[in-house]
Amino acid sequence: MNRISTILSFCFLLLFFATTSHSQSVNWKRVKVLVYTKNGKGYVHDNIPNAVQCIQKLGQQNGFSVDVSEDPVVFTEDNLKKYTLLLFPSTNNDVFDTDDQRLAFRRYIEAGGGFVGIHSVMGTERNWTWFKRMIGGSFAWHPKFQKFTVEVIDTKNSSMQGLPKKWQREDEFYFTKEMSPGPTVIMANDLTTLNNDEPEKVKMFGGTYTQLYPSAWYYNFDGGYTWCTTLGHAKTDYLNDETFIKHIFQGIRYVAGQVTKLDYSKAYADSRDTPIR
Repeated sequence: MNRISTILSFCFLLLFFATTSHSQSVNWKRVKVLVYTKNGKGYVHDNIPNAVQCIQKLGQQNGFSVDVSEDPVVFTEDNLKKYTLLLFPSTNNDVFDTDDQRLAFRRYIEAGGGFVGIHSVMGTERNWTWFKRMIGGSFAWHPKFQKFTVEVIDTKNSSMQGLPKKWQREDEFYFTKEMSPGPTVIMANDLTTLNNDEPEKVKMFGGTYTQLYPSAWYYNFDGGYTWCTTLGHAKTDYLNDETFIKHIFQGIRYVAGQVTKLDYSKAYADSRDTPIR
């Protein structure tokens, strides 16, 4: 019986480390991140410079390289091949100038690339169905900036490690439309902790959700690996809130742990709207 118990314990440990080993499996010296900051016409978040500074600092602390650009000309197949993942911090509206750039982005994902989206990324490329599928939906509405509770609903996911099970935050509570059925939700905002200023709108945009509403998720989509969070409105959080900074870093770490070698032989799209296989 002792031998059987030992074997079972060993198997359990193997399973545990298999599900939590992304932090150990990332070779940070080989990780290269492109932070893309262009916004289309409309509202531009003042948190973007701080978000860039946050990612650059995380790169310095952990040994991965960071390039930053707001120029869509970086979206070519040859250039994107250099990157482990692309990170869009609070981008909004149309961020590409041409459909060739959109196609280069899409083919990068199809080749096995990674993507991390933060906050108003949910309002990015609102007229491009494929992009909205990739990030999990499109921005619908948010009530005013306020305190509410965020709850981790998958404590075993490596990007959620060490975060409070229930996290009291002051942020924007994002509601999403055109939700994709594919993403796996790992964190949710608690609807019941919102103030009661706009109950009709909360009920309308909340739909059938009555308590927890998706706020962070991952999605293995169309060959690539994505991780998105709707949190991150306050610019000070990117420099001063250690829990939030950890949240962002662990999203980067999660995606970097998924991406291996890009394989463009698997990229099949010949236009931005090629039907998804």
